[in-house]
Amino acid sequence: MKEHFPLRSDSRLSRMLHVLVHMHLLGGTETSDTIALMLNTNPVVVRRTMAKLKKQGIVSSEGGPGGGWRLLRTPEDLTVFEIHRAITDASIFTMSLSSDHPTCPVERAVNSRLLHAFNKAEAVLADEFGQVTLADIARDLSRPSDPPKR
Repeated sequence: MKEHFPLRSDSRLSRMLHVLVHMHLLGGTETSDTIALMLNTNPVVVRRTMAKLKKQGIVSSEGGPGGGWRLLRTPEDLTVFEIHRAITDASIFTMSLSSDHPTCPVERAVNSRLLHAFNKAEAVLADEFGQVTLADIARDLSRPSDPPKR
């Protein structure tokens, strides 16, 4: 029987969207500890990821009592693609090409076709991510069973 190995998944984007929509809906400041509870993770992991968003001007932080993380941009002006690019410079896809036999013409042909397909698919997905805002996601809360609308 052949074993199937799942692709390595990366949930950082969906997790950060979750946090940022909550921040938008709550309208205030959230601490790293509160966000860590939301994500069932360590506050250090939250601070590391939020620092990337801060570097891109998406959130700000303030220390001390009453401090925490705050959205800097309006949800209408913040796209899924921008958030993805802020937290990682990796491809949207986690699949990769083989490099076991770089001189093999079969491997090169396979990689060429896959790379072409990956690039096309990533462009489509990046375009879609670029059209969806935090506000769109927040609006979906009022109609959770309906398909997303633009």
